Amino acid sequence: MLGSGSGRLPTQLDTNPGRRRSGMKLEGKVAVVTGAARGIGRASAILFAKEGAKVTVADIRAELGRETVRLIQSAAGESQFVPTDVASEDQVKRMVEQTISRWGGIDILFNNAGITLVKFLEETSESEWDHLMSVNLKSIFFGVKYSAEYMRQQGGGVILNTGSVSSFVGQLRTPAYVASKGAVMLLTKSLAVDYGADNIRVNCICPGITDTPMLREHIESAGDPAAVIRERTSRVPVGRFLTPEDIARAALYLVSDDSEGVTGIAHVVDGGYLSAAEYSSSWLPRRSE
Repeated sequence: MLGSGSGRLPTQLDTNPGRRRSGMKLEGKVAVVTGAARGIGRASAILFAKEGAKVTVADIRAELGRETVRLIQSAAGESQFVPTDVASEDQVKRMVEQTISRWGGIDILFNNAGITLVKFLEETSESEWDHLMSVNLKSIFFGVKYSAEYMRQQGGGVILNTGSVSSFVGQLRTPAYVASKGAVMLLTKSLAVDYGADNIRVNCICPGITDTPMLREHIESAGDPAAVIRERTSRVPVGRFLTPEDIARAALYLVSDDSEGVTGIAHVVDGGYLSAAEYSSSWLPRRSE
């Protein structure tokens, strides 16, 4: 477990027929979710499908991506897997084209795929920098380039990009990652201005410390994973890591008509992480019982 209330990745869908109801938030919509093989992407793809969307699961991890599709289909959802390296323009173009060919359009593009790199700047090679920027930032350029015109022709759509709390503040030993996520936020705002008149909304979701496989791999590489968990959860006022489902529910709001008047924002879901410069300090007296 990575902190109280966390440690769970979505592994199955609620197949209760009562959950498949009329008036679903994304009924009749077509969605593409990148990085949907695990973590936030998987949780979002599952939730979007539960709410009625036809979902293209896009990821470089074929086995895990197909597992996401099976989970969706096991609950009577509609989904397909398109193997996609989001750093490749040709593969992103194919992802969009296969979605439109299968379902006749594209209403939602969730640019969620991302990677991190824990290195000081002087330790970072040019190839490492370029690869991270390609996955985290250039992939959004490709996705929007090949989907926005279809959205315009059909009368509108929604683009959601995954930023981070690192879109707002610096973080230790992750300069490339922080730079990419800051750029994601400002690219989102620029696109919202450009496409507003076309009824295409563009927003950015900025997760805090979230219990995903990427976070687990980072923590488990530390000399004392338990100490890292204690230190990191101490920064979060709610006292736990977020779950992928926490982020997916916020993403659902941003891609649904519930947020019809919302565009150009960076929506933070962080358990209060950014709300205080100093939340927990060992030198402060404890609260009286």
